[in-house]
Parts: sequence; structure tokens; C-alpha cells
Amino acid sequence: MALIDFGGTKEHVVTRKEFSLAKAKKVLKKETIAVIGYGVQGPAQALNLKDNGFNVIIGQAKAFKSDWNRAKKDGWVPGKTLFDVEEAAQRGTIIKMLVSDAAQRAIWPAIKKCLNPGDALYFSHGFSIVYKEQTKVIPPKDVDVIMVAPKGSGTSVRRNFLAGTGINSSYAVFQDATGRAEERCLAVGIGIGSGYLFPTTFQQEVFSDLTGERGVLMGALAGLMEAQYDVLRQNGHSPSEAFNETVEELTQSLIRLVDENGMDWMYANCSMTAQRGALDWKPKFKKATLPVFKDLYKSVKSGKETKRVLSVAKKPNYRDLLTKELEVIGNSEMWQAGKAVRNLRPKSKAKEITKNTKGVSGRSKN
Repeated sequence: MALIDFGGTKEHVVTRKEFSLAKAKKVLKKETIAVIGYGVQGPAQALNLKDNGFNVIIGQAKAFKSDWNRAKKDGWVPGKTLFDVEEAAQRGTIIKMLVSDAAQRAIWPAIKKCLNPGDALYFSHGFSIVYKEQTKVIPPKDVDVIMVAPKGSGTSVRRNFLAGTGINSSYAVFQDATGRAEERCLAVGIGIGSGYLFPTTFQQEVFSDLTGERGVLMGALAGLMEAQYDVLRQNGHSPSEAFNETVEELTQSLIRLVDENGMDWMYANCSMTAQRGALDWKPKFKKATLPVFKDLYKSVKSGKETKRVLSVAKKPNYRDLLTKELEVIGNSEMWQAGKAVRNLRPKSKAKEITKNTKGVSGRSKN
């Protein structure tokens, strides 16, 4: 492990230098990795592992025709590398639970029957294990229980792999039945193309992840954008101007500067007027939103958020309801303006890489 200084606090991380791909292949030489679910994270992790030379099979319910057909389109062969969920779980020695959190609860009784002593049960999210009172996912004592959680969408996991950079991931061992749980965990993490791996626990991962998704990464960001866009439009600014000042400049310029060298560097490379305004208003936004984030974390920690997810997901018409909710966003003036702006952008090689990720989509870990 490498000891890295994170702003005065030192943490151990695992890089490809300490745990090489060759070492990962050696660790997993006799393993069959069964990826259960070909929806969001499944395609990216499976294809990356396959491209890196690991023995991978897919478990996907045929009832979900779009996912089954996507798997076939990506080169997985029915009866050879593509099976129904239970057969894949029986064939695998590392069973990767990459269906949605709600689906994990539904298929767990079938998966549990397929586990053999010494198998490894793998997750990319701590949800099912941490909230076991709600999910009823309680692994037998004779299997390893491990997690690698990529810090990004399936799209990003695959796209960054194809670009040669990888995406950072957290990892954790919940149960070590074989004495090999950690090395198996790290090997899979390297195999899916992680940029580097940092240790966590199942509980810490799910608390931070659910907070992040509802907060800065998705919920808060979208809410802030809508608020600013609405104020600009109410004050006579055109849709194009309101969208460019709210979204386009952030995603196409400023956030890239933050990515390169940090927030202070982004500030330093903007005009003095922008610097001064940002520095003066940042504390006001923090003060306004800090109570919301405290309420959010409390809701996550209590299990209220997971209860909501599981309750809504089990509704028979959930997919239809979700489609309607997303259509409201997509059909709003703000995001219709965004569509027009994106169509005006010059095409880039990055777009082609995204296009070639073969349907891998969504941010959710599962």
C-alpha cells in the first residue's frame, strides 16, 4: 500500500504499482467471476474484466429482454458465457451482485442456495449488507463478502478503462472466510480497471454514497441549476443565455479546471470579478445548505432513505412512474435548451468513446 497525504491526513491506498494486473491475474487464476445483472455497472465491470483476461460469465434474467439482448450484442454467448441468474451463480466462484439494490433483495434467496463454501460474494455498494434488516441479505459464514465500489457511473467505468485511465474505487472486506478475501477483493478491483483503490467499510461506503448521490453529485446539483436558471429566466434572460451561464460553462470549462488542479486553481484562472464574487458568496451557500446536508446524512444513517428506495421500487408500475418523472426533467425548458446547446457543440473523440461503451449507462452502483 502507498501512504498518501490527503490535506494533512495520511491514508493508505492501493495503486497498480503495488498490486499489478499480473498479480491480480495470478490471484484469480482459478476463479470464475459471475457477474449477476447486465444493467448499469454489470456491463462495464464484466467487459473490463474480460478485456483484462479474466474468466467472466454473465447471469441475466431472460425476462429483462433489453439487458439479455445487450449482453448478446456485447459478445456474451448463451450457454457458454451467458446464463440465467441461478446457473451463473452456481458456476461462479466470485459472485458479483450487480443488479439493483431492490432486485438484490428479490433474488437473494435464489443466490444464497447457489453459494458454495469458499465462494466470494461481491458487491459494489454496501446497501444490502448494511441494511440487512430491510433487505434480508445475510450471507452464510463460509463465504467471503467483499466490495469494490467504483466512484462513478457504469459509463465512466467503461469509458475511463478504454481511455487507459481507470476510475477510483473504494474497497472493503465484510467477511473473510477463506483468509484470501482481501487479495481477492483487490484483484477484482484492479481487474475492473480502478485508477486506485482506497479502504472503507460497507457502512461508511453506503452512508457516503447515498449522501453524495442525493447531495452534491446529483440531487443538490440539479436543484441548484434549476434555481439559478429560473431566476435568470424570470429576469428576462434568454434560454440560451440562462443555460450557458448555469450549466454549459460549468460542465465544459470550470469543472475541468477543478479536475486538473483543484478549486483554488480554478478560481486563480478566472477573472478577478468572478474570483471575488465566488469567494464572497461561497460562505452564504454553505450556510444555507449545511442544515440540509445534516438532515440528509441523518436520514441516510437512520435507514429512512433505503426504506424509501425499497418501498418505491417494489411498486409494479415503478418503471412507468420513473419514466414520467424523468420526462418532466427532460421536457423542461432548461433541459430542452441544453439539448439544443449540445447539438451545437463540435463533435469530439470523447463522444465517440462514450458512444462505444455499448449501452453502459447510469450512475447508480447497481
